[in-house]
Amino acid sequence: MKNYIKKNWKKITSMCLAGVLTLGLSPFTVQAANQISAGISAVFNDSLIGSADTVKLATETKSAAMTEPETICGYQNLGIAQVENHLNIREAAGEDSELAGKLPVDAGCEILSQEGEWYQIKSGDVTGFVKGEYLLTGEAAAKRADEVKSIVATSITQTLNARVEPNTNSTIWVTIAEGEEMQMIEDLGDWIKVDIDGDECYVASEFVELSEQLPKAMTMTEIRYGEGISNVRVDMVQYACQFIGNRYVWGGTSLTGGVDCSGFTMRIYEKYGIYLPHSSSAQSGYGTKIDPSEAKPGDLFFYGNGGGINHVAMYIGNGQIVHASSVKTGIKISNAYYRSPICVTRLISE
Repeated sequence: MKNYIKKNWKKITSMCLAGVLTLGLSPFTVQAANQISAGISAVFNDSLIGSADTVKLATETKSAAMTEPETICGYQNLGIAQVENHLNIREAAGEDSELAGKLPVDAGCEILSQEGEWYQIKSGDVTGFVKGEYLLTGEAAAKRADEVKSIVATSITQTLNARVEPNTNSTIWVTIAEGEEMQMIEDLGDWIKVDIDGDECYVASEFVELSEQLPKAMTMTEIRYGEGISNVRVDMVQYACQFIGNRYVWGGTSLTGGVDCSGFTMRIYEKYGIYLPHSSSAQSGYGTKIDPSEAKPGDLFFYGNGGGINHVAMYIGNGQIVHASSVKTGIKISNAYYRSPICVTRLISE
Protein backbone atom coordinates (compact mmCIF):
# COMPACT_ATOMS: atom_id res chain seq x y z
CA MET A 1 0.00 0.00 0.00
CA LYS A 2 2.87 2.38 0.88
CA ASN A 3 4.40 1.83 -2.54
CA TYR A 4 1.09 2.59 -4.23
CA ILE A 5 0.69 5.88 -2.30
CA LYS A 6 4.29 6.85 -3.06
CA LYS A 7 3.76 6.10 -6.75
CA ASN A 8 0.65 8.35 -6.86
CA TRP A 9 1.94 11.10 -4.53
CA LYS A 10 2.57 13.59 -7.35
CA LYS A 11 -0.96 13.02 -8.60
CA ILE A 12 -2.42 13.61 -5.13
CA THR A 13 -0.25 16.71 -4.52
CA SER A 14 -1.26 18.23 -7.84
CA MET A 15 -4.90 17.71 -7.05
CA CYS A 16 -4.48 19.36 -3.64
CA LEU A 17 -2.68 22.40 -5.15
CA ALA A 18 -5.37 22.70 -7.76
CA GLY A 19 -7.90 22.76 -4.98
CA VAL A 20 -6.14 25.61 -3.16
CA LEU A 21 -6.00 27.73 -6.33
CA THR A 22 -9.62 27.03 -7.07
CA LEU A 23 -10.72 28.00 -3.58
CA GLY A 24 -8.98 31.33 -3.98
CA LEU A 25 -10.16 32.23 -7.49
CA SER A 26 -13.44 30.52 -8.27
CA PRO A 27 -16.99 31.03 -6.99
CA PHE A 28 -17.54 27.29 -7.26
CA THR A 29 -15.15 26.46 -4.40
CA VAL A 30 -17.44 24.00 -2.63
CA GLN A 31 -18.09 21.97 -5.77
CA ALA A 32 -14.38 21.91 -6.65
CA ALA A 33 -13.42 20.89 -3.15
CA ASN A 34 -15.92 18.05 -3.26
CA GLN A 35 -14.54 16.87 -6.59
CA ILE A 36 -10.98 16.97 -5.28
CA SER A 37 -11.98 15.13 -2.14
CA ALA A 38 -13.72 12.48 -4.23
CA GLY A 39 -10.67 12.13 -6.45
CA ILE A 40 -8.30 11.68 -3.50
CA SER A 41 -10.69 9.17 -1.92
CA ALA A 42 -10.83 7.22 -5.17
CA VAL A 43 -7.03 7.00 -5.24
CA PHE A 44 -6.87 5.77 -1.67
CA ASN A 45 -9.80 3.39 -2.16
CA ASP A 46 -8.16 1.90 -5.25
CA SER A 47 -5.00 1.44 -3.21
CA LEU A 48 -6.88 -0.25 -0.39
CA ILE A 49 -8.77 -2.55 -2.79
CA GLY A 50 -5.50 -3.51 -4.50
CA SER A 51 -3.87 -4.27 -1.17
CA ALA A 52 -6.86 -6.34 -0.08
CA ASP A 53 -6.70 -8.35 -3.30
CA THR A 54 -2.98 -8.90 -2.79
CA VAL A 55 -3.50 -10.10 0.77
CA LYS A 56 -6.35 -12.38 -0.38
CA LEU A 57 -4.22 -13.86 -3.18
CA ALA A 58 -1.30 -14.44 -0.82
CA THR A 59 -3.62 -16.12 1.68
CA GLU A 60 -5.12 -18.37 -1.00
CA THR A 61 -1.65 -19.29 -2.30
CA LYS A 62 -0.45 -20.10 1.21
CA SER A 63 -3.56 -22.17 1.85
CA ALA A 64 -3.04 -24.13 -1.40
CA ALA A 65 0.58 -24.74 -0.48
CA MET A 66 -0.51 -26.05 2.94
CA THR A 67 -3.09 -28.44 1.46
CA GLU A 68 -0.76 -29.68 -1.32
CA PRO A 69 2.68 -30.30 0.24
CA GLU A 70 5.62 -30.58 -2.12
CA THR A 71 6.61 -34.13 -2.96
CA ILE A 72 9.59 -35.77 -4.64
CA CYS A 73 8.58 -38.68 -6.88
CA GLY A 74 5.41 -38.97 -4.81
CA TYR A 75 7.16 -38.93 -1.39
CA GLN A 76 6.71 -36.15 1.20
CA ASN A 77 9.52 -37.34 3.50
CA LEU A 78 11.82 -39.15 1.09
CA GLY A 79 14.36 -41.79 1.96
CA ILE A 80 16.55 -43.59 -0.60
CA ALA A 81 18.32 -46.92 -0.09
CA GLN A 82 22.10 -46.43 -0.14
CA VAL A 83 23.32 -50.01 -0.58
CA GLU A 84 25.09 -52.16 -3.14
CA ASN A 85 22.23 -54.60 -3.81
CA HIS A 86 19.25 -54.32 -1.48
CA LEU A 87 18.29 -53.19 2.02
CA ASN A 88 16.39 -55.56 4.31
CA ILE A 89 13.06 -54.24 5.59
CA ARG A 90 12.12 -55.82 8.91
CA GLU A 91 8.77 -56.12 10.62
CA ALA A 92 10.11 -54.46 13.80
CA ALA A 93 13.10 -52.31 14.76
CA GLY A 94 15.74 -54.98 15.32
CA GLU A 95 18.13 -57.28 13.47
CA ASP A 96 16.34 -60.34 14.85
CA SER A 97 12.97 -59.31 13.47
CA GLU A 98 11.42 -61.15 10.50
CA LEU A 99 11.91 -59.77 7.00
CA ALA A 100 8.96 -57.81 5.61
CA GLY A 101 10.57 -57.10 2.24
CA LYS A 102 13.63 -55.77 0.45
CA LEU A 103 14.48 -52.26 -0.75
CA PRO A 104 16.65 -52.33 -3.91
CA VAL A 105 19.53 -49.89 -4.39
CA ASP A 106 18.27 -46.32 -5.06
CA ALA A 107 14.70 -47.35 -4.22
CA GLY A 108 12.53 -44.68 -2.64
CA CYS A 109 10.44 -44.84 0.52
CA GLU A 110 8.27 -42.64 2.73
CA ILE A 111 9.86 -42.15 6.16
CA LEU A 112 7.05 -42.49 8.71
CA SER A 113 8.93 -42.25 12.02
CA GLN A 114 12.27 -42.88 13.74
CA GLU A 115 13.15 -45.15 16.65
CA GLY A 116 16.79 -44.62 17.53
CA GLU A 117 18.91 -45.90 14.65
CA TRP A 118 15.86 -47.41 12.92
CA TYR A 119 13.41 -45.74 10.55
CA GLN A 120 9.87 -46.92 9.93
CA ILE A 121 9.25 -46.66 6.19
CA LYS A 122 6.69 -47.47 3.52
CA SER A 123 7.61 -48.32 -0.06
CA GLY A 124 5.26 -49.90 -2.55
CA ASP A 125 3.25 -52.49 -0.63
CA VAL A 126 5.82 -52.88 2.15
CA THR A 127 5.80 -51.16 5.56
CA GLY A 128 8.57 -51.93 8.02
CA PHE A 129 11.85 -50.84 9.55
CA VAL A 130 15.32 -50.22 8.09
CA LYS A 131 18.60 -49.09 9.62
CA GLY A 132 19.10 -45.37 9.19
CA GLU A 133 22.77 -45.70 8.26
CA TYR A 134 21.71 -47.26 4.92
CA LEU A 135 19.19 -44.57 4.06
CA LEU A 136 19.73 -41.18 2.41
CA THR A 137 17.43 -38.48 3.77
CA GLY A 138 16.81 -34.75 3.40
CA GLU A 139 18.78 -32.83 0.78
CA ALA A 140 21.01 -35.85 0.06
CA ALA A 141 17.94 -37.93 -0.82
CA ALA A 142 16.48 -35.14 -2.99
CA LYS A 143 19.77 -34.79 -4.88
CA ARG A 144 20.03 -38.55 -5.43
CA ALA A 145 16.41 -38.71 -6.60
CA ASP A 146 17.18 -36.17 -9.34
CA GLU A 147 20.05 -38.40 -10.49
CA VAL A 148 18.25 -41.75 -10.55
CA LYS A 149 14.53 -41.04 -11.05
CA SER A 150 12.91 -42.10 -14.29
CA ILE A 151 9.72 -41.24 -16.13
CA VAL A 152 7.50 -44.30 -16.27
CA ALA A 153 4.67 -44.88 -18.73
CA THR A 154 1.95 -47.08 -17.21
CA SER A 155 -0.51 -48.86 -19.48
CA ILE A 156 -4.12 -47.85 -18.75
CA THR A 157 -5.76 -50.05 -21.37
CA GLN A 158 -6.39 -53.80 -21.36
CA THR A 159 -4.02 -54.50 -24.25
CA LEU A 160 -1.50 -51.86 -25.27
CA ASN A 161 0.16 -52.17 -28.68
CA ALA A 162 3.82 -51.18 -28.71
CA ARG A 163 4.78 -50.38 -32.31
CA VAL A 164 7.98 -50.25 -34.35
CA GLU A 165 7.27 -46.68 -35.49
CA PRO A 166 5.09 -43.89 -33.99
CA ASN A 167 2.00 -44.46 -36.13
CA THR A 168 -0.94 -46.86 -36.24
CA ASN A 169 0.10 -48.23 -39.63
CA SER A 170 3.37 -49.50 -38.17
CA THR A 171 4.01 -53.12 -37.17
CA ILE A 172 3.06 -54.12 -33.62
CA TRP A 173 6.29 -55.07 -31.86
CA VAL A 174 4.67 -56.48 -28.71
CA THR A 175 1.50 -56.11 -26.63
CA ILE A 176 1.63 -54.89 -23.03
CA ALA A 177 -0.83 -55.80 -20.27
CA GLU A 178 -2.84 -53.19 -18.36
CA GLY A 179 -1.02 -51.76 -15.34
CA GLU A 180 2.45 -52.68 -16.61
CA GLU A 181 5.17 -50.04 -16.48
CA MET A 182 7.65 -49.06 -19.19
CA GLN A 183 10.61 -46.71 -19.02
CA MET A 184 9.98 -43.60 -21.11
CA ILE A 185 12.80 -42.64 -23.49
CA GLU A 186 11.18 -39.64 -25.18
CA ASP A 187 7.83 -37.82 -25.21
CA LEU A 188 6.81 -37.17 -28.82
CA GLY A 189 3.41 -35.70 -28.06
CA ASP A 190 0.85 -38.16 -29.45
CA TRP A 191 3.39 -40.98 -29.02
CA ILE A 192 5.76 -42.04 -26.26
CA LYS A 193 9.05 -43.76 -27.05
CA VAL A 194 9.61 -46.49 -24.44
CA ASP A 195 12.13 -49.15 -23.46
CA ILE A 196 10.72 -52.69 -23.28
CA ASP A 197 13.39 -55.16 -22.19
CA GLY A 198 16.03 -53.20 -24.08
CA ASP A 199 13.94 -52.73 -27.24
CA GLU A 200 12.81 -49.25 -28.28
CA CYS A 201 9.10 -49.09 -29.17
CA TYR A 202 6.30 -46.53 -29.44
CA VAL A 203 2.99 -46.43 -27.59
CA ALA A 204 0.10 -43.99 -28.02
CA SER A 205 0.22 -41.37 -25.26
CA GLU A 206 -3.58 -41.50 -24.75
CA PHE A 207 -3.28 -45.06 -23.43
CA VAL A 208 -0.55 -44.47 -20.82
CA GLU A 209 -0.03 -42.35 -17.73
CA LEU A 210 3.36 -40.72 -17.13
CA SER A 211 4.92 -40.29 -13.69
CA GLU A 212 8.32 -39.67 -12.12
CA GLN A 213 9.28 -42.73 -10.12
CA LEU A 214 11.98 -44.38 -8.09
CA PRO A 215 12.32 -48.16 -7.66
CA LYS A 216 10.05 -49.56 -4.95
CA ALA A 217 10.38 -52.25 -2.29
CA MET A 218 9.63 -55.89 -3.04
CA THR A 219 7.36 -57.86 -0.73
CA MET A 220 8.47 -61.25 0.53
CA THR A 221 5.51 -62.71 -1.32
CA GLU A 222 7.02 -61.52 -4.58
CA ILE A 223 10.14 -63.60 -4.01
CA ARG A 224 8.57 -66.66 -2.39
CA TYR A 225 8.01 -69.90 -4.25
CA GLY A 226 5.03 -72.21 -4.23
CA GLU A 227 4.56 -75.16 -1.91
CA GLY A 228 5.57 -78.67 -2.92
CA ILE A 229 8.59 -77.46 -4.91
CA SER A 230 11.82 -79.47 -4.89
CA ASN A 231 14.83 -78.29 -2.94
CA VAL A 232 16.69 -77.70 -6.20
CA ARG A 233 14.02 -75.32 -7.46
CA VAL A 234 13.80 -73.56 -4.08
CA ASP A 235 17.54 -73.09 -4.00
CA MET A 236 17.58 -71.88 -7.62
CA VAL A 237 15.00 -69.17 -6.89
CA GLN A 238 16.87 -67.99 -3.81
CA TYR A 239 20.14 -67.95 -5.73
CA ALA A 240 18.69 -65.98 -8.66
CA CYS A 241 16.90 -63.41 -6.50
CA GLN A 242 20.03 -62.42 -4.63
CA PHE A 243 21.18 -60.63 -7.80
CA ILE A 244 18.10 -58.40 -8.08
CA GLY A 245 19.17 -54.81 -8.65
CA ASN A 246 22.45 -55.72 -10.35
CA ARG A 247 23.34 -54.20 -13.71
CA TYR A 248 22.08 -55.09 -17.18
CA VAL A 249 24.89 -55.14 -19.74
CA TRP A 250 24.28 -56.13 -23.36
CA GLY A 251 26.32 -59.27 -24.04
CA GLY A 252 27.31 -59.48 -20.35
CA THR A 253 27.69 -62.78 -18.50
CA SER A 254 28.66 -61.64 -14.98
CA LEU A 255 25.92 -61.85 -12.36
CA THR A 256 27.69 -59.19 -10.32
CA GLY A 257 29.37 -57.12 -13.05
CA GLY A 258 26.52 -57.11 -15.56
CA VAL A 259 24.47 -59.53 -17.66
CA ASP A 260 21.84 -59.48 -20.38
CA CYS A 261 18.71 -61.64 -20.25
CA SER A 262 20.20 -64.85 -21.65
CA GLY A 263 23.49 -64.29 -19.82
CA PHE A 264 21.50 -64.21 -16.58
CA THR A 265 19.63 -67.49 -17.16
CA MET A 266 22.79 -69.11 -18.55
CA ARG A 267 24.75 -68.34 -15.36
CA ILE A 268 21.89 -69.38 -13.04
CA TYR A 269 21.52 -72.76 -14.75
CA GLU A 270 25.27 -73.24 -14.96
CA LYS A 271 25.44 -73.39 -11.15
CA TYR A 272 23.13 -76.41 -11.28
CA GLY A 273 25.07 -78.28 -13.94
CA ILE A 274 22.94 -77.29 -16.93
CA TYR A 275 24.83 -75.46 -19.68
CA LEU A 276 22.89 -73.18 -22.04
CA PRO A 277 24.02 -71.06 -24.99
CA HIS A 278 24.21 -67.28 -24.64
CA SER A 279 21.11 -66.58 -26.74
CA SER A 280 17.44 -66.40 -25.72
CA SER A 281 16.34 -67.85 -29.06
CA ALA A 282 18.79 -70.76 -28.79
CA GLN A 283 17.87 -71.42 -25.14
CA SER A 284 14.22 -71.89 -26.12
CA GLY A 285 15.26 -75.06 -27.97
CA TYR A 286 16.44 -76.76 -24.77
CA GLY A 287 14.24 -78.72 -22.39
CA THR A 288 10.56 -79.64 -22.76
CA LYS A 289 7.84 -77.25 -23.86
CA ILE A 290 5.06 -76.92 -21.27
CA ASP A 291 1.87 -74.91 -20.90
CA PRO A 292 2.46 -71.63 -19.00
CA SER A 293 -0.21 -72.64 -16.48
CA GLU A 294 1.95 -75.64 -15.50
CA ALA A 295 5.08 -73.58 -14.80
CA LYS A 296 7.10 -74.20 -11.65
CA PRO A 297 9.89 -72.06 -10.15
CA GLY A 298 13.01 -72.49 -12.27
CA ASP A 299 11.20 -72.95 -15.60
CA LEU A 300 12.02 -70.50 -18.38
CA PHE A 301 9.62 -68.03 -20.00
CA PHE A 302 10.43 -66.78 -23.50
CA TYR A 303 9.09 -63.61 -25.07
CA GLY A 304 9.33 -62.05 -28.51
CA ASN A 305 7.65 -60.31 -31.41
CA GLY A 306 6.95 -60.91 -35.08
CA GLY A 307 10.67 -61.41 -35.60
CA GLY A 308 10.95 -64.29 -33.11
CA ILE A 309 12.15 -64.80 -29.52
CA ASN A 310 14.26 -61.97 -28.10
CA HIS A 311 13.92 -62.23 -24.30
CA VAL A 312 14.10 -64.89 -21.59
CA ALA A 313 13.23 -64.89 -17.89
CA MET A 314 13.10 -67.43 -15.05
CA TYR A 315 9.83 -68.21 -13.31
CA ILE A 316 9.95 -67.91 -9.49
CA GLY A 317 6.36 -68.79 -8.57
CA ASN A 318 3.23 -66.80 -7.72
CA GLY A 319 2.93 -65.51 -11.29
CA GLN A 320 6.32 -63.78 -11.11
CA ILE A 321 9.56 -63.93 -13.08
CA VAL A 322 13.07 -62.68 -12.38
CA HIS A 323 15.03 -61.38 -15.35
CA ALA A 324 17.71 -59.01 -16.59
CA SER A 325 15.29 -56.55 -18.13
CA SER A 326 17.05 -53.40 -19.38
CA VAL A 327 19.90 -50.97 -18.77
CA LYS A 328 17.58 -48.72 -16.75
CA THR A 329 16.10 -51.36 -14.44
CA GLY A 330 18.76 -54.07 -14.31
CA ILE A 331 17.77 -57.45 -12.83
CA LYS A 332 14.21 -57.24 -11.54
CA ILE A 333 11.00 -59.10 -10.75
CA SER A 334 8.02 -58.73 -13.09
CA ASN A 335 4.60 -60.21 -13.73
CA ALA A 336 5.14 -63.34 -15.84
CA TYR A 337 2.41 -62.12 -18.20
CA TYR A 338 3.51 -58.49 -18.55
CA ARG A 339 4.00 -59.63 -22.15
CA SER A 340 2.42 -62.70 -23.69
CA PRO A 341 4.98 -65.52 -23.48
CA ILE A 342 5.77 -67.26 -26.76
CA CYS A 343 6.74 -70.47 -24.99
CA VAL A 344 7.72 -71.93 -21.61
CA THR A 345 10.31 -74.67 -21.19
CA ARG A 346 11.30 -77.03 -18.38
CA LEU A 347 14.88 -78.17 -17.92
CA ILE A 348 14.67 -79.54 -14.36
CA SER A 349 12.88 -82.85 -13.87
CA GLU A 350 12.42 -82.64 -10.08
